[in-house]
Order: sequence, then structure tokens, then C-alpha cells
Amino acid sequence: MPSRTEAKGVGAISSDGNLSTTHAQTPRKERPPVDSQDGWNGTLQHSEAMGPVYNWGPEIQGIILSSYNYASFLPPIPTGYIAGIFGAKYLVGVNLLLSSVLALLIPLAADAGVLSIIVLRIVQGLAQVMVSTSQFSLWVKWSPPLEKSQLINIAVSGHLMGSFITLLIGGFLCQTKGWPSIFYIFGGIGCACSFLWFLLVYDDPKHHRFISAGEKEYIVCSLAQQGCSPGWSLPIKAMIKSLPLWGILVFHFTQYWIFNILIMYLPTYFNSVLQANFRDSGILSALLLGTACIGTILGGLLVDFLHSRKIFRLVTIRKLSTAIGVLVPSVVFVSLHWVRFSFSASMGLLALSSVTSTFCQTGALVNILDIAPRYTSFLQGLSEVFAYLSGAISSTVAGFLIGQDSEFGWRNVFLIAVSINMSGLVFYLIFGQAKVQDWATEQNFTQL
Repeated sequence: MPSRTEAKGVGAISSDGNLSTTHAQTPRKERPPVDSQDGWNGTLQHSEAMGPVYNWGPEIQGIILSSYNYASFLPPIPTGYIAGIFGAKYLVGVNLLLSSVLALLIPLAADAGVLSIIVLRIVQGLAQVMVSTSQFSLWVKWSPPLEKSQLINIAVSGHLMGSFITLLIGGFLCQTKGWPSIFYIFGGIGCACSFLWFLLVYDDPKHHRFISAGEKEYIVCSLAQQGCSPGWSLPIKAMIKSLPLWGILVFHFTQYWIFNILIMYLPTYFNSVLQANFRDSGILSALLLGTACIGTILGGLLVDFLHSRKIFRLVTIRKLSTAIGVLVPSVVFVSLHWVRFSFSASMGLLALSSVTSTFCQTGALVNILDIAPRYTSFLQGLSEVFAYLSGAISSTVAGFLIGQDSEFGWRNVFLIAVSINMSGLVFYLIFGQAKVQDWATEQNFTQL
């Protein structure tokens, strides 16, 4: 069990954070047509020390960043289904290795042109989505009901920690070794983590070589009470009619709209709006991800504590966590435009947002394991289709708006994101549930 979370956490370093960090820190051959506050003058003075330079404006950056999601809606559903039946070990390991190797090739693809890097990013997105989708079948077989939230959040914090490390030292690497070194170093780490995954991870407790007999019995017995053994047949008609499931799917779309913007454009925001230099932009972004990582772990522990002590019903915990994770960041993003001239106020608000937004991970984003444990992998794949479609649209829209107006473009990006996120929250609060649905039990399902 510990080996699984460690491999997932370290493996997340090779994920999508690399490219977004480098885009914020890679200079252009000529000055982009944006407001003078964006700080490009200082960039041009140091361009030779940073490696190759490219004339990529905000619109092109948005297309390149969002290309990661262009085809990502294709594999989640079949990947989730296959992982649920046959296990996730090799699906995750092979695709993590592929994604890491592609990270090593990004500098070469950038030299070859925009089209080359877009194609590479599309393939990398396909590999990475198979990783994120497949690993959910492990939670079904490894996480006891009363430890579900904290175990999943530990793995999610691994992704945040990977991005934290990348952003923290990315600016330093960019200015001292050149921006390609970011991809060479973290791509290499990803390859190493892939081999560790094959050595340390097992699909279920029954086949783990080193787990104690007591822990194995505890996990197997606790999960047997849930009846979460996967099945070949899928109750498609019942799923389509299930409003609790639609509440989760809609929320995935709305939540990942704003999540993708923050992950991909946060260093750019620090550089262009708060006028931080490239190295400081990476450090500031890393600090926010570090606070989010801590909030994710603590949130999982808190939710499992409230659930185990029966202080609140599980559905109340899920909805309360989701509401906190949406409402507080929404207030922050609406306020950012009016405090943009105060660096300390902006950073304080962003730190508050980064901590509270992680509550969604203990709410709607983990709710599939509550309502349909038998079909978690398949439904997680379905939810990721909504998430990746959202990411493809939101990144492109954000790049266009920021490119049109560097000052008010950010205001419009945040207002649109808040509106979409709030609509998803309302839908989830109305229809969300936390009990196993009738169609998800072993006795009652309608075959496709």
C-alpha cells in the first residue's frame, strides 16, 4: 500500500506541470503585443541563457497547452473498463513510462515547430489520462470505506507535490541550465518512477508479497461488505437515468474548467499581472501548490474522521466539502481583479483559494466510489471525459481572452470560470447522493 502511494506521488512529477512552467519561463524572439506591465523587457535581456526561444503569443500558448486535452476524452471509458476487469498495474506503468519518454522529447519537438509539439502533447495526454483513469481501480481494491478519502487524497497530493517541485526549481533550471533541462530532468525521474511502479505495486492485497496477514484480512473483509467486485456487464440505461451520477459528471466539467486554467496559466499570471520575474513566478506558483498539497492531505484526514465518528452523514460531508471548495475560491477569483495592484493581497487570496479548493477532492470528486463502487473505474473514465473536454475548452478560451487584453482578459477569465463553477455546485447540491445506487449492486442491473 505505501509503495503504491509513493510511486503515484513521485510519478506525478512527470505530469503536465512541466510544460506550463516552461511556457511561463521561455522567452520569445520578439515582444508579444501585450501591455507594458507584463515584464518582457527583462526577459529579452536574458534570453540567450535560457535556451532556444520561440515567437509563441498567448493564443499559440493556449493551443499548445490545451492540445494535451484534445484527444484525452477518447481513452478514459475503455481504459476504466479494462482496468476494472484486468487490473491497473501494467496500464499505469506502461503509460507512465510513455508519458515520461515523451517529456524527454519535448525540446526536440519544439525545435521542429508548433505542429510537432502539438502532436507530441496529444499523445502525451492520451498516455497520462490512461494513468489517471486506471489507478482508480486500485482504490476499489485497496481502500477500506473509513479510510477512502485520506488514501485517495494522499495520491492526489502526490500530483500536487510533483507540480510543486517542478515549479519550485523550474525557474532556477531555466535561468542556469536552459529550459530544456526541465524536461530532461523530470522526464528522467518519471522513467525511474515507472520502473519502481512495476517493482512495488500490486493490483490487490491478495497478490501483494509483503503485506501482513492482519492488514490483508482487514482490507479484504471491509471491502467484501461493500460488494465492489467488478462485473463485465454495465447498466448503461440506469446510468444514463441516474441524476446522482449526472451531478458528479457535471461537477467534474465545471471544476476542471478552473483547475486547468490555474495549473497552466498561474506562472503567466504572476509574471504578467503581478510583475514577478520568471524565477519568482515559479517559486510563487510552487508555494500555492504546496499549500494545496497540505490542504489535500489534511482534508482527507478530516473527512474520514467525521465519517468514522458519525458526526455527519456521508452525503452531508460530501456536499459541505464541495461547497467550501467552490464558494471560497469563487469569492477569491472575483476579488483578484480589484486587488491586482497589491502583491501581498493577491498572494493571500490565492493561498486561501489553493487550500480551500482542495475540499472538492473529498466531496464530489471522490463521490463515485460511494454511489457505484463496482463500476468505479468505468465511471471515473467517464467523468474524466467531462474533465478533459473542459480542459481543452477552458485553456483555449483563456489563451484567447488573455491575448486580446492582458489586464481585463484575466478578469473575464476568472468571471467566466466562477460562473461555470457555481452552476456545477448548484447542480451537485441538488442531485448528489452518497449511498450505493440500486443499479450498482450485484443483484440489480440492466445489461447493455
